Amino acid sequence: MRSYLILWLKGVAMGAADVVPGVSGGTVAFITGIYEELIDSLRGLTPSALGVWRREGILAFWRRINGSFLLTLFAGVLFSLFTLANAVTYLLEHHALLVWGFFFGLILASVLYVARQLVWRSPGVWVALLVGVAIALVISQLRPAQLPGEWWMVFIAGMIAICAMILPGISGSFLLLMMGMYPVFLAALSSFDVAILASFFGGCVVGLLAFSHLLSWLLHHYHARTLALLTGILLGSLTIIWPWKQMVTAGLDHRGEPQALVQVNVWPGNYPGESLWPAVLALAVLGFFLVLAVEWGAAKGRPKAGTEPRTPH
Repeated sequence: MRSYLILWLKGVAMGAADVVPGVSGGTVAFITGIYEELIDSLRGLTPSALGVWRREGILAFWRRINGSFLLTLFAGVLFSLFTLANAVTYLLEHHALLVWGFFFGLILASVLYVARQLVWRSPGVWVALLVGVAIALVISQLRPAQLPGEWWMVFIAGMIAICAMILPGISGSFLLLMMGMYPVFLAALSSFDVAILASFFGGCVVGLLAFSHLLSWLLHHYHARTLALLTGILLGSLTIIWPWKQMVTAGLDHRGEPQALVQVNVWPGNYPGESLWPAVLALAVLGFFLVLAVEWGAAKGRPKAGTEPRTPH
């Protein structure tokens, strides 16, 4: 029972992270050591699994898809989305620097944690790392667009966002923000708009099942390079969640008129407001050591190879 409670809490943390534009629930799964089990479990949701249900019964089907793991984890995610969305939004509006500082420390520690597991003598690992950094940097330069808030567009947005949500370092909420769909999603959560939420989660299911197969295949066939790619994405995402940003004009258009304002990273001393750098630094350090503590606890409770069967984290 305790293991399922811990797994549910990890789901809650994933849901809270997914609400924040710039932070990924996949990052939390990565940090807490359940990422590969999550991807492999999602990969098991195939039509052949339904065949197992027909031939061998529901218990065999449930074991095939690692149902207890997925149900517990996503119960935590959904609980978080419906209960913490307003709290996270409030914190971002009133204490944004502190929130970004905390997540900066979390992600920096997770980069170091994963990097320690890789063998850096392989040129392919270095190439994958640089490609991951480049992906995150390109995404960080996206400019907000405004797409229609119709159900079909919300469905497509859900497909795109969920792919990012299960990638460490790429935020589904950030991509929703870039598509202009983030306010639509938050408003639907707050008002419990069934039509919009059903469209969004329908898109999430389709995108999740499709993308998890690709990720699982990569992890099984190119494990080190895939981890290096994900590490690079995490490393590059630090530019997205750097706490101190300033709005500047993006330049002049073809008519010589100023383009839309964009955010650029600045040092605390150049921040056009109260930088709160001591508090931000303290929360970054807290986040950093929290990851180390979580990993220490996971390593301490992890059974030795060959001694126990696999159980939920």
